[in-house]
Amino acid sequence: MARSGVQFEDVQRAIDDLMARGESPSVQKVREVLGTGSFTTISDHLREWRTRREENRDVPPPRGMPGVLQELAEGLWHKAQESANETLAHYREEADRRVEEAEARVAEARRLAEDAQQRESALATHLASTEQRLEARGTALARAETQREQLDETFRRLETRYAEQEGLLARIRGEMAQQAVDHQQAVDVMEARQRERLVREEQRHESAEARLMGLLDEARQERQAAEKSAAEREKQSGVRLERLERQFIEARGKLAEEEKRHREVDWARRQAETLADTRQHEQALLQARIDEQKHLLEEQARRLRDLEQQLHRCLWQTPPAREKAEEKGGDVDDDNQKGPAAAEPSETS
Repeated sequence: MARSGVQFEDVQRAIDDLMARGESPSVQKVREVLGTGSFTTISDHLREWRTRREENRDVPPPRGMPGVLQELAEGLWHKAQESANETLAHYREEADRRVEEAEARVAEARRLAEDAQQRESALATHLASTEQRLEARGTALARAETQREQLDETFRRLETRYAEQEGLLARIRGEMAQQAVDHQQAVDVMEARQRERLVREEQRHESAEARLMGLLDEARQERQAAEKSAAEREKQSGVRLERLERQFIEARGKLAEEEKRHREVDWARRQAETLADTRQHEQALLQARIDEQKHLLEEQARRLRDLEQQLHRCLWQTPPAREKAEEKGGDVDDDNQKGPAAAEPSETS
């Protein structure tokens, strides 16, 4: 039913005005003539007007109407009918298009509803699985919390043990430091004693060398005295002197070997002291090696004393030629007696 704002009579008068101007009525033109009204109300009244006109098409015109006016009215009527048919066809096409669009929107709405329903079902399934996962994670979290508490307790025990181990380590380090100090002191004492021993050995070697030099000087003096006494004595003394020089050279070579061995012993001692800084258990081996070297030095010193005695005997042993000269008597005895007399203090020294 039409609305109460614009009445059918108003629309009919607007249509009559349009048809009088030779224009076909339409919703837009009727509204322009009226100046008001909604398109829906005007469209309903226009549809009703067309329905009445269709119903009254076969009704004969009232009597007394002139033929020209009747022809004009019929012509206008046909034009109005054609215009109405065209407008109706346009409205029908527009209505069909809108119906199709509405049906398409309905189909889209149904598809969206189905999609929404499927999404809702999928979301419900996902929500259920999520709740299950949350429950599982809650259980796992509870277990993890329990494990964390156990780990905290274990960590506290380990911290206590670590503190105890730190204390023990500090005590052991203190003891090791004290042992290192004691060991260093012992090594220093041993080094001082070894230096004293080496100094004494060097002094002994120097005194032995001095004695050998004295013996060489005495041998040279004896050779000079023998040259003055006789040519034969000079010859024998020369041979004896050469022998003594060879022995002296050998003695010097042996002394050089002894010094070389002494340097080797000193190098071995330094190596042993270096190793003693890092390995305390080699201290006994170092002491044994030092004792062994001391024994070797003593043995070498003893051998040197034996060589000195042999040299002394070789220098002051009376040769056969000297005995013959003593039988003759003379200046030779006086000259030869100076050698032993001069050598006696050297032997006692």
